[in-house]
Amino acid sequence: MTPTPELLTRLRKYLNETIPAGGTDTDTRFLNSELEELLTEADNVYQAASKGWIIKASLLQGDIESYSVGQEKYDLTSLKDQLSHAVTMASQYASLGTATAGGKVLSGAILKLSKPEVI
Repeated sequence: MTPTPELLTRLRKYLNETIPAGGTDTDTRFLNSELEELLTEADNVYQAASKGWIIKASLLQGDIESYSVGQEKYDLTSLKDQLSHAVTMASQYASLGTATAGGKVLSGAILKLSKPEVI
């Protein structure tokens, strides 16, 4: 698939990798060149998003899950939950990617009906 600026923006949205205000692509997990590579290797943007989520899952690292300061306590998302979310997103986009043809979502079936022979 040929990367375009519109597809890069769409893929960033699907990967939840927005560029912060006043920032550049270096402020995210994926450089524009890396997203272009994902799009070039994929048949559609959904397959690129699926592969991107797999990459995001592989980059996850364990963090402190909770800590307290005085009487305040902070609970963070566990690594297991983050990984589960990334894998679920990869699976979701993979299923969307297989349900498309030429960038368009397939949404129907063609049936052939024939009249029954009447005796």
